[in-house]
Amino acid sequence: MKNWLHQFKEKNHKRYLGGIDFLKYIGPGLIVTVGFIDPGNWATNFAGGASFGYSLLWVISLSTVMLVVLQHNVAHLGIVTGKCLSEAAHEYIKPKYSIPLLGSAVAASMLTSLAEILGGAIALNMLFHIPIKIGSLIITIVAALMLFTNSYRLVEKYIISFVSVIGISFLYELFLVKINWQEAAVAWVKPEIPNGGLFVILSILGAIVMPHNLFLHSEVIQSRQINQKSDKEIQRTLKFEFFDTLFAMSVGWAINSAMILLAAATFFTKGIQVNEMDQAQQLLTPLLGNSAGLVFAVALLMAGLSSTITSGMAGGSIFSGIFGESYNISDIHSRTGVLLSLLGAYVIILFISTPFQGLLWSQMLLSVQLPFTIFAQVYLTSSKQVMGKYANGGRMKVLLYTIAIFILALNIWLLIHG
Repeated sequence: MKNWLHQFKEKNHKRYLGGIDFLKYIGPGLIVTVGFIDPGNWATNFAGGASFGYSLLWVISLSTVMLVVLQHNVAHLGIVTGKCLSEAAHEYIKPKYSIPLLGSAVAASMLTSLAEILGGAIALNMLFHIPIKIGSLIITIVAALMLFTNSYRLVEKYIISFVSVIGISFLYELFLVKINWQEAAVAWVKPEIPNGGLFVILSILGAIVMPHNLFLHSEVIQSRQINQKSDKEIQRTLKFEFFDTLFAMSVGWAINSAMILLAAATFFTKGIQVNEMDQAQQLLTPLLGNSAGLVFAVALLMAGLSSTITSGMAGGSIFSGIFGESYNISDIHSRTGVLLSLLGAYVIILFISTPFQGLLWSQMLLSVQLPFTIFAQVYLTSSKQVMGKYANGGRMKVLLYTIAIFILALNIWLLIHG
Protein backbone atom coordinates (compact mmCIF):
# COMPACT_ATOMS: atom_id res chain seq x y z
CA MET A 1 0.00 0.00 0.00
CA LYS A 2 2.80 2.44 0.94
CA ASN A 3 4.67 1.54 -2.26
CA TRP A 4 1.57 2.23 -4.36
CA LEU A 5 1.00 5.54 -2.56
CA HIS A 6 4.64 6.54 -3.13
CA GLN A 7 4.33 5.74 -6.86
CA PHE A 8 1.06 7.68 -7.04
CA LYS A 9 2.61 10.77 -5.42
CA GLU A 10 5.70 10.57 -7.61
CA LYS A 11 3.61 10.25 -10.78
CA ASN A 12 1.42 13.23 -9.89
CA HIS A 13 4.46 15.27 -8.85
CA LYS A 14 5.93 14.70 -12.32
CA ARG A 15 2.64 15.77 -13.89
CA TYR A 16 2.65 18.90 -11.75
CA LEU A 17 6.21 19.72 -12.75
CA GLY A 18 5.30 19.06 -16.39
CA GLY A 19 2.42 21.50 -16.06
CA ILE A 20 4.72 24.13 -14.53
CA ASP A 21 7.27 23.57 -17.30
CA PHE A 22 4.57 23.99 -19.93
CA LEU A 23 3.74 27.44 -18.54
CA LYS A 24 7.34 28.47 -19.27
CA TYR A 25 6.67 27.96 -22.97
CA ILE A 26 3.46 30.02 -23.10
CA GLY A 27 4.09 33.36 -24.80
CA PRO A 28 5.51 33.06 -28.34
CA GLY A 29 2.17 31.81 -29.67
CA LEU A 30 0.32 34.75 -28.14
CA ILE A 31 2.88 37.17 -29.62
CA VAL A 32 2.01 35.75 -33.04
CA THR A 33 -1.73 35.79 -32.27
CA VAL A 34 -1.61 39.59 -32.05
CA GLY A 35 -0.83 39.59 -35.76
CA PHE A 36 -4.18 38.09 -36.68
CA ILE A 37 -6.40 40.03 -34.34
CA ASP A 38 -4.97 43.31 -35.58
CA PRO A 39 -6.88 46.28 -37.10
CA GLY A 40 -6.60 44.72 -40.56
CA ASN A 41 -8.61 41.79 -39.26
CA TRP A 42 -11.11 44.17 -37.69
CA ALA A 43 -11.66 45.87 -41.06
CA THR A 44 -12.04 42.65 -43.05
CA ASN A 45 -14.15 40.89 -40.42
CA PHE A 46 -16.54 43.80 -39.91
CA ALA A 47 -16.83 44.30 -43.68
CA GLY A 48 -17.49 40.58 -44.12
CA GLY A 49 -19.99 40.29 -41.28
CA ALA A 50 -21.88 43.45 -42.24
CA SER A 51 -22.08 42.50 -45.93
CA PHE A 52 -22.54 38.73 -45.79
CA GLY A 53 -23.72 37.88 -42.28
CA TYR A 54 -22.44 34.64 -40.80
CA SER A 55 -21.59 33.11 -44.19
CA LEU A 56 -17.84 33.88 -44.06
CA LEU A 57 -17.18 32.29 -40.67
CA TRP A 58 -15.80 29.24 -42.48
CA VAL A 59 -12.93 31.42 -43.77
CA ILE A 60 -11.91 32.08 -40.14
CA SER A 61 -11.97 28.32 -39.40
CA LEU A 62 -10.04 27.34 -42.53
CA SER A 63 -7.49 30.12 -42.11
CA THR A 64 -6.91 29.20 -38.47
CA VAL A 65 -6.32 25.52 -39.31
CA MET A 66 -3.80 26.55 -41.98
CA LEU A 67 -2.24 28.96 -39.52
CA VAL A 68 -1.71 26.28 -36.86
CA VAL A 69 0.03 24.05 -39.43
CA LEU A 70 2.23 26.84 -40.79
CA GLN A 71 3.17 28.42 -37.46
CA HIS A 72 3.95 25.06 -35.85
CA ASN A 73 6.12 24.17 -38.82
CA VAL A 74 8.08 27.42 -38.84
CA ALA A 75 8.56 27.23 -35.06
CA HIS A 76 10.28 23.86 -35.71
CA LEU A 77 12.84 25.73 -37.79
CA GLY A 78 13.66 28.10 -34.94
CA ILE A 79 13.76 25.37 -32.30
CA VAL A 80 15.90 22.90 -34.24
CA THR A 81 18.32 25.26 -36.01
CA GLY A 82 18.44 28.27 -33.70
CA LYS A 83 17.83 30.44 -36.77
CA CYS A 84 14.80 32.46 -37.79
CA LEU A 85 13.23 32.03 -41.23
CA SER A 86 15.07 35.07 -42.59
CA GLU A 87 18.48 33.86 -41.37
CA ALA A 88 17.86 30.37 -42.77
CA ALA A 89 16.78 31.79 -46.15
CA HIS A 90 19.95 33.90 -46.25
CA GLU A 91 22.16 30.88 -45.49
CA TYR A 92 20.51 28.09 -47.47
CA ILE A 93 18.78 29.76 -50.44
CA LYS A 94 20.71 31.26 -53.35
CA PRO A 95 20.97 35.07 -53.19
CA LYS A 96 19.14 35.55 -56.51
CA TYR A 97 16.09 34.00 -54.81
CA SER A 98 16.58 34.93 -51.17
CA ILE A 99 17.14 38.68 -51.71
CA PRO A 100 13.85 39.25 -53.62
CA LEU A 101 12.05 37.01 -51.11
CA LEU A 102 13.34 38.86 -48.06
CA GLY A 103 12.96 42.23 -49.76
CA SER A 104 9.29 41.52 -50.44
CA ALA A 105 8.93 40.29 -46.87
CA VAL A 106 10.23 43.64 -45.57
CA ALA A 107 7.66 45.34 -47.81
CA ALA A 108 4.99 43.02 -46.40
CA SER A 109 6.08 44.05 -42.91
CA MET A 110 5.53 47.69 -43.90
CA LEU A 111 2.03 46.87 -45.17
CA THR A 112 1.33 45.06 -41.93
CA SER A 113 2.56 48.02 -39.88
CA LEU A 114 0.43 50.30 -42.04
CA ALA A 115 -2.71 48.44 -41.01
CA GLU A 116 -1.68 48.29 -37.36
CA ILE A 117 -0.78 51.98 -37.10
CA LEU A 118 -3.94 53.03 -38.94
CA GLY A 119 -6.07 50.96 -36.59
CA GLY A 120 -4.50 52.53 -33.52
CA ALA A 121 -4.90 56.02 -35.04
CA ILE A 122 -8.58 55.36 -35.81
CA ALA A 123 -9.06 54.33 -32.17
CA LEU A 124 -7.38 57.53 -30.95
CA ASN A 125 -9.68 59.49 -33.22
CA MET A 126 -12.70 57.69 -31.73
CA LEU A 127 -11.59 58.28 -28.16
CA PHE A 128 -9.97 61.74 -28.29
CA HIS A 129 -10.83 63.14 -31.77
CA ILE A 130 -7.15 63.19 -32.73
CA PRO A 131 -6.69 63.51 -36.54
CA ILE A 132 -5.69 60.24 -38.23
CA LYS A 133 -2.26 61.39 -39.44
CA ILE A 134 -1.31 62.80 -36.02
CA GLY A 135 -2.68 59.69 -34.30
CA SER A 136 -0.62 57.53 -36.68
CA LEU A 137 2.51 59.43 -35.67
CA ILE A 138 1.69 58.91 -31.97
CA ILE A 139 1.20 55.14 -32.42
CA THR A 140 4.43 54.91 -34.46
CA ILE A 141 6.48 56.73 -31.84
CA VAL A 142 5.02 54.83 -28.86
CA ALA A 143 5.56 51.44 -30.53
CA ALA A 144 9.14 52.37 -31.50
CA LEU A 145 9.93 53.54 -27.97
CA MET A 146 8.57 50.31 -26.47
CA LEU A 147 10.67 48.25 -28.86
CA PHE A 148 13.84 50.31 -28.42
CA THR A 149 13.76 50.61 -24.63
CA ASN A 150 12.24 47.36 -23.28
CA SER A 151 13.54 43.82 -23.14
CA TYR A 152 11.71 41.17 -25.14
CA ARG A 153 10.21 39.54 -22.04
CA LEU A 154 8.69 42.83 -20.89
CA VAL A 155 7.24 43.47 -24.36
CA GLU A 156 5.81 39.95 -24.27
CA LYS A 157 4.01 40.70 -21.00
CA TYR A 158 2.57 43.91 -22.42
CA ILE A 159 1.26 42.10 -25.48
CA ILE A 160 -0.33 39.26 -23.51
CA SER A 161 -2.10 41.91 -21.40
CA PHE A 162 -3.33 43.67 -24.55
CA VAL A 163 -4.65 40.39 -25.99
CA SER A 164 -6.55 39.79 -22.75
CA VAL A 165 -8.18 43.23 -22.97
CA ILE A 166 -9.23 42.59 -26.59
CA GLY A 167 -10.70 39.17 -25.75
CA ILE A 168 -12.64 40.42 -22.73
CA SER A 169 -13.95 43.37 -24.76
CA PHE A 170 -15.45 41.18 -27.46
CA LEU A 171 -16.84 38.73 -24.92
CA TYR A 172 -18.65 41.69 -23.30
CA GLU A 173 -19.98 42.93 -26.66
CA LEU A 174 -21.29 39.49 -27.61
CA PHE A 175 -23.39 39.47 -24.44
CA LEU A 176 -25.16 42.58 -25.75
CA VAL A 177 -26.39 41.07 -29.03
CA LYS A 178 -28.58 38.17 -30.05
CA ILE A 179 -26.64 35.58 -32.03
CA ASN A 180 -28.25 32.88 -34.18
CA TRP A 181 -25.88 30.18 -32.92
CA GLN A 182 -27.39 27.44 -35.08
CA GLU A 183 -26.77 29.43 -38.25
CA ALA A 184 -23.30 30.40 -37.04
CA ALA A 185 -22.38 26.77 -36.27
CA VAL A 186 -23.21 25.76 -39.84
CA ALA A 187 -21.31 28.72 -41.29
CA TRP A 188 -18.15 27.82 -39.34
CA VAL A 189 -17.80 24.54 -41.25
CA LYS A 190 -19.76 25.02 -44.51
CA PRO A 191 -17.83 26.85 -47.26
CA GLU A 192 -19.84 29.43 -49.18
CA ILE A 193 -18.68 32.16 -51.56
CA PRO A 194 -21.42 34.79 -51.75
CA ASN A 195 -21.70 36.99 -54.82
CA GLY A 196 -19.07 39.72 -54.58
CA GLY A 197 -17.45 38.11 -51.57
CA LEU A 198 -14.13 36.92 -53.05
CA PHE A 199 -12.25 40.16 -52.34
CA VAL A 200 -13.32 40.08 -48.68
CA ILE A 201 -12.51 36.35 -48.42
CA LEU A 202 -9.00 36.94 -49.71
CA SER A 203 -8.63 39.96 -47.43
CA ILE A 204 -9.67 37.86 -44.40
CA LEU A 205 -7.21 35.17 -45.47
CA GLY A 206 -4.42 37.73 -45.84
CA ALA A 207 -5.29 39.23 -42.47
CA ILE A 208 -5.10 35.88 -40.64
CA VAL A 209 -2.29 33.99 -42.37
CA MET A 210 0.34 36.74 -42.54
CA PRO A 211 3.90 36.49 -43.91
CA HIS A 212 5.48 38.59 -41.15
CA ASN A 213 4.10 36.21 -38.50
CA LEU A 214 5.97 33.28 -40.04
CA PHE A 215 9.24 35.17 -39.73
CA LEU A 216 8.33 36.43 -36.26
CA HIS A 217 7.39 33.04 -34.78
CA SER A 218 10.66 31.43 -35.86
CA GLU A 219 12.44 34.30 -34.10
CA VAL A 220 10.53 34.66 -30.81
CA ILE A 221 10.41 30.90 -30.16
CA GLN A 222 14.17 31.15 -29.61
CA SER A 223 13.57 33.30 -26.53
CA ARG A 224 13.06 29.96 -24.74
CA GLN A 225 16.71 29.10 -25.57
CA ILE A 226 16.23 25.43 -26.20
CA ASN A 227 17.89 24.85 -29.58
CA GLN A 228 21.31 24.10 -28.03
CA LYS A 229 20.05 21.32 -25.76
CA SER A 230 19.71 17.57 -26.26
CA ASP A 231 17.46 15.78 -28.76
CA LYS A 232 15.22 14.79 -25.87
CA GLU A 233 14.80 18.42 -24.85
CA ILE A 234 14.17 19.49 -28.46
CA GLN A 235 11.42 16.87 -28.83
CA ARG A 236 9.89 17.92 -25.53
CA THR A 237 9.98 21.56 -26.57
CA LEU A 238 8.38 20.78 -29.93
CA LYS A 239 5.48 19.17 -28.07
CA PHE A 240 5.04 22.11 -25.71
CA GLU A 241 5.36 24.56 -28.60
CA PHE A 242 2.52 22.81 -30.43
CA PHE A 243 0.18 23.25 -27.47
CA ASP A 244 1.27 26.87 -27.08
CA THR A 245 0.56 27.48 -30.78
CA LEU A 246 -2.76 25.59 -30.70
CA PHE A 247 -3.93 27.48 -27.61
CA ALA A 248 -2.91 30.88 -28.98
CA MET A 249 -4.41 30.28 -32.43
CA SER A 250 -7.66 29.11 -30.79
CA VAL A 251 -7.81 32.40 -28.91
CA GLY A 252 -7.33 34.21 -32.21
CA TRP A 253 -10.03 32.10 -33.90
CA ALA A 254 -12.50 32.98 -31.13
CA ILE A 255 -11.79 36.72 -31.30
CA ASN A 256 -11.96 36.85 -35.12
CA SER A 257 -15.18 34.86 -35.06
CA ALA A 258 -16.59 37.26 -32.45
CA MET A 259 -15.97 40.18 -34.81
CA ILE A 260 -17.98 38.58 -37.62
CA LEU A 261 -20.70 37.48 -35.19
CA LEU A 262 -21.01 41.00 -33.79
CA ALA A 263 -21.09 42.61 -37.25
CA ALA A 264 -23.60 40.07 -38.56
CA ALA A 265 -25.95 40.39 -35.58
CA THR A 266 -25.70 44.18 -35.38
CA PHE A 267 -25.33 45.43 -38.96
CA PHE A 268 -26.21 42.69 -41.45
CA THR A 269 -29.59 42.00 -39.86
CA LYS A 270 -30.47 45.70 -40.29
CA GLY A 271 -29.01 46.03 -43.79
CA ILE A 272 -26.25 48.43 -42.66
CA GLN A 273 -22.99 48.43 -44.63
CA VAL A 274 -19.77 49.22 -42.74
CA ASN A 275 -17.24 51.22 -44.77
CA GLU A 276 -15.27 52.83 -41.94
CA MET A 277 -14.09 51.63 -38.53
CA ASP A 278 -15.32 54.75 -36.77
CA GLN A 279 -18.67 54.23 -38.49
CA ALA A 280 -18.85 50.79 -36.86
CA GLN A 281 -18.21 52.34 -33.45
CA GLN A 282 -20.76 55.12 -34.02
CA LEU A 283 -23.39 52.61 -35.11
CA LEU A 284 -22.74 50.32 -32.15
CA THR A 285 -23.40 53.11 -29.65
CA PRO A 286 -27.11 53.72 -30.41
CA LEU A 287 -27.74 50.02 -31.04
CA LEU A 288 -25.95 48.59 -27.99
CA GLY A 289 -25.33 51.57 -25.68
CA ASN A 290 -22.53 54.01 -24.93
CA SER A 291 -20.40 51.39 -23.18
CA ALA A 292 -20.28 49.25 -26.33
CA GLY A 293 -18.80 52.07 -28.39
CA LEU A 294 -16.22 52.87 -25.71
CA VAL A 295 -15.20 49.22 -25.26
CA PHE A 296 -14.91 48.86 -29.05
CA ALA A 297 -12.56 51.85 -29.28
CA VAL A 298 -10.37 50.79 -26.34
CA ALA A 299 -10.02 47.25 -27.72
CA LEU A 300 -9.11 48.64 -31.15
CA LEU A 301 -6.44 50.85 -29.55
CA MET A 302 -4.96 47.83 -27.74
CA ALA A 303 -5.04 45.83 -30.98
CA GLY A 304 -3.38 48.61 -32.95
CA LEU A 305 -0.60 49.29 -30.47
CA SER A 306 0.26 45.65 -29.71
CA SER A 307 0.24 44.58 -33.36
CA THR A 308 2.37 47.59 -34.35
CA ILE A 309 4.96 46.37 -31.84
CA THR A 310 4.97 42.84 -33.28
CA SER A 311 5.08 44.02 -36.91
CA GLY A 312 8.06 46.21 -35.99
CA MET A 313 9.76 43.21 -34.38
CA ALA A 314 9.10 41.18 -37.52
CA GLY A 315 10.59 43.92 -39.70
CA GLY A 316 13.70 43.93 -37.52
CA SER A 317 13.96 40.14 -37.66
CA ILE A 318 13.58 39.97 -41.44
CA PHE A 319 16.04 42.80 -42.15
CA SER A 320 18.72 41.49 -39.77
CA GLY A 321 18.31 38.03 -41.31
CA ILE A 322 19.31 39.48 -44.70
CA PHE A 323 22.75 40.00 -43.11
CA GLY A 324 22.77 36.55 -41.49
CA GLU A 325 22.03 37.95 -38.03
CA SER A 326 19.35 37.22 -35.45
CA TYR A 327 17.03 39.90 -34.07
CA ASN A 328 18.70 42.06 -31.43
CA ILE A 329 17.29 45.52 -30.84
CA SER A 330 20.76 46.74 -29.83
CA ASP A 331 22.10 45.85 -33.30
CA ILE A 332 22.05 48.38 -36.15
CA HIS A 333 20.42 46.00 -38.64
CA SER A 334 17.57 45.09 -36.31
CA ARG A 335 16.99 48.76 -35.48
CA THR A 336 17.03 49.63 -39.19
CA GLY A 337 14.47 46.92 -39.93
CA VAL A 338 12.17 48.16 -37.15
CA LEU A 339 12.41 51.73 -38.43
CA LEU A 340 11.88 50.68 -42.05
CA SER A 341 8.73 48.81 -41.06
CA LEU A 342 7.25 51.56 -38.87
CA LEU A 343 8.41 54.75 -40.60
CA GLY A 344 7.87 53.28 -44.08
CA ALA A 345 4.28 52.50 -43.09
CA TYR A 346 3.77 55.99 -41.67
CA VAL A 347 4.99 57.64 -44.89
CA ILE A 348 2.49 55.57 -46.91
CA ILE A 349 -0.29 56.56 -44.49
CA LEU A 350 0.35 60.22 -45.30
CA PHE A 351 -0.86 59.53 -48.85
CA ILE A 352 -3.94 57.44 -47.95
CA SER A 353 -7.24 59.29 -48.23
CA THR A 354 -9.54 56.48 -47.01
CA PRO A 355 -8.13 54.63 -43.95
CA PHE A 356 -10.68 51.78 -44.05
CA GLN A 357 -9.91 50.96 -47.71
CA GLY A 358 -6.22 51.21 -46.86
CA LEU A 359 -6.75 48.50 -44.25
CA LEU A 360 -8.56 46.22 -46.72
CA TRP A 361 -6.04 46.66 -49.54
CA SER A 362 -3.07 46.11 -47.24
CA GLN A 363 -4.50 42.77 -46.15
CA MET A 364 -5.19 41.66 -49.72
CA LEU A 365 -1.65 42.57 -50.82
CA LEU A 366 -0.23 40.56 -47.91
CA SER A 367 -1.91 37.44 -49.26
CA VAL A 368 -0.09 38.03 -52.58
CA GLN A 369 3.33 37.83 -50.89
CA LEU A 370 2.32 34.97 -48.58
CA PRO A 371 2.74 32.00 -51.02
CA PHE A 372 6.38 32.95 -51.67
CA THR A 373 7.15 32.95 -47.94
CA ILE A 374 5.36 29.62 -47.48
CA PHE A 375 7.19 27.96 -50.41
CA ALA A 376 10.53 29.13 -48.95
CA GLN A 377 9.53 27.88 -45.49
CA VAL A 378 8.51 24.45 -46.77
CA TYR A 379 11.71 24.14 -48.79
CA LEU A 380 13.81 24.91 -45.72
CA THR A 381 11.91 22.77 -43.21
CA SER A 382 11.91 19.85 -45.67
CA SER A 383 15.68 19.98 -46.16
CA LYS A 384 17.78 17.47 -44.25
CA GLN A 385 20.74 19.80 -44.70
CA VAL A 386 18.85 22.42 -42.68
CA MET A 387 16.74 20.32 -40.29
CA GLY A 388 18.58 16.99 -40.09
CA LYS A 389 16.31 14.24 -38.79
CA TYR A 390 13.63 16.83 -37.97
CA ALA A 391 12.99 17.58 -41.66
CA ASN A 392 9.36 17.37 -42.84
CA GLY A 393 8.05 13.94 -43.73
CA GLY A 394 6.18 13.20 -46.94
CA ARG A 395 2.68 13.87 -45.56
CA MET A 396 3.69 17.17 -44.00
CA LYS A 397 5.28 18.29 -47.28
CA VAL A 398 2.08 17.51 -49.16
CA LEU A 399 -0.03 19.36 -46.60
CA LEU A 400 2.21 22.44 -46.58
CA TYR A 401 2.50 22.65 -50.36
CA THR A 402 -1.27 22.18 -50.67
CA ILE A 403 -1.80 25.22 -48.41
CA ALA A 404 0.66 27.29 -50.46
CA ILE A 405 -0.93 26.26 -53.78
CA PHE A 406 -4.42 26.95 -52.41
CA ILE A 407 -3.48 30.50 -51.43
CA LEU A 408 -1.73 31.06 -54.78
CA ALA A 409 -4.84 29.81 -56.61
CA LEU A 410 -7.04 32.26 -54.69
CA ASN A 411 -4.74 35.10 -55.74
CA ILE A 412 -4.89 34.08 -59.41
CA TRP A 413 -8.68 33.80 -59.18
CA LEU A 414 -8.90 37.30 -57.75
CA LEU A 415 -6.62 38.64 -60.50
CA ILE A 416 -8.82 37.10 -63.21
CA HIS A 417 -12.27 37.70 -61.73
CA GLY A 418 -11.68 40.53 -59.26
